[in-house]
Amino acid sequence: MRIACLHTAESNIAIFDAAADALGISPDQLTHHARPDLLAAAGQAGGLTPEIGQQTREILLSLAEGADLILLTCSTLGPAATEANALLDIPVWRVDRALAEQSMATAGKTRVLYAAKTTLGPTQRLFEQVEHHPQAEVEFEWVEGAWDNFLAGNIAGYLQRIAAQADVAFQQGVERVALAQASMTGAGNLTQFGTPLSSPICALREAIQFLRTPQTQQNSQSCLY
Repeated sequence: MRIACLHTAESNIAIFDAAADALGISPDQLTHHARPDLLAAAGQAGGLTPEIGQQTREILLSLAEGADLILLTCSTLGPAATEANALLDIPVWRVDRALAEQSMATAGKTRVLYAAKTTLGPTQRLFEQVEHHPQAEVEFEWVEGAWDNFLAGNIAGYLQRIAAQADVAFQQGVERVALAQASMTGAGNLTQFGTPLSSPICALREAIQFLRTPQTQQNSQSCLY
């Protein structure tokens, strides 16, 4: 089992290694490729442009050699994974799809927190697309000031802001809090009133299950991504 990850933040490498370790995935089964310039370009452009999407797809295609599954771990660039998936014989997944599926699988309200404004559009569309329980609800909330901390290298401040807002949601009675960006994962260690869902664990757990299923079942599942 070999999973290749395309990140747009170097710090996400450690996050995914930790998630893999928690799930029993050995280090040699996960490879990392970091391209922070893609997210920086999307930030300057105000979102995912056709040019950035094309560049992302080309990188994803280049990661196919030697991999059984590719994960695009950036929610802003997520739609590029769906497009690349149609061009390869191995699955290319956007890391937040499993997060959305798990969030919407049961009744109740999910509050999705996001830090980078470019994340909102792709994440909203994703949550609209996945299957959902008829009594599942979702709302989206920006964590003001958090992304400025991230860009300044103040990761502690970044995670503290997210954790505080997640705790407010739990105190307000929200059934689930989902962290839209993989970089937000560490906030789950700081919350006091509940544990938010995060995309690295959700996606890697689903990837393991997928890669361990027979090939015929894989073919039917991979079209979802």
